Amino acid sequence: MRFPLLNKLLAVLFCTGTLLVSASASATVIVTGTRVIYPSDAREVTVKLNNNGTVPALVQSWIDSGNLKEDPNAGGMPFTLMPPVTRIDPDKGQSLRLIYTHDPLPQDRESVFWLNVLEIPPKPAKADVDQRLLQVAFRTRIKIFFRPTGLKGEANEAPAKLSWAWEHDATNHNKLVLRATNPTPYHVSVVGAKVTSGGKTYESDSQMVAPLSNATFAFKDLERQPDGPLKVNFETVNDYGAIVPAAFPASSN
Repeated sequence: MRFPLLNKLLAVLFCTGTLLVSASASATVIVTGTRVIYPSDAREVTVKLNNNGTVPALVQSWIDSGNLKEDPNAGGMPFTLMPPVTRIDPDKGQSLRLIYTHDPLPQDRESVFWLNVLEIPPKPAKADVDQRLLQVAFRTRIKIFFRPTGLKGEANEAPAKLSWAWEHDATNHNKLVLRATNPTPYHVSVVGAKVTSGGKTYESDSQMVAPLSNATFAFKDLERQPDGPLKVNFETVNDYGAIVPAAFPASSN
């Protein structure tokens, strides 16, 4: 089933007259949790949506592989998601059902996908038709981690097993970056890494280190490698969405 009207609402959408929007505008449909863990042997996994607003909300949901601009109708994802479109009344909820289609996925590591929840605002009341009005569609995205059974170790142990090393940026050899290497089969979501040099602390952006792979972290204004042994303080997000502090080497905690 295709939903061309809803696809057009993926950006900002219908507008009447001059721009007028409240600074407090926010989504009213809330996704329970910040990530979804899908064990490979599960028949299905549910995600709860709640409408905390005062008016009904129309919601479209779909899964993508990480591309923000991916067409919701493109298909090709190894999950069935039901219902793809639903109405949620005020103070009510709706469960989304994710069902793995058993399309081939790596069995030696996690795979990651993204759940998208697009909240479409209701049509303005008749009394508002002559007002200058902007309506915005709110889109929430959370990660889906497909976790094969039998993986070595535990997901919550993975952050401590990251190894870090300085290297020159591949695109700018005058710039230093930290390379984090992940030897585990689990994704590690790093909220931010911090290093100290000359009494000043430098912090990197957040990113995810894929299983059995690596990622580089850049530090703005850090011009030289700090003296002495490398020490990195960083934070990660666990399966429950909690922020967990960590350090390299681990013994420096």
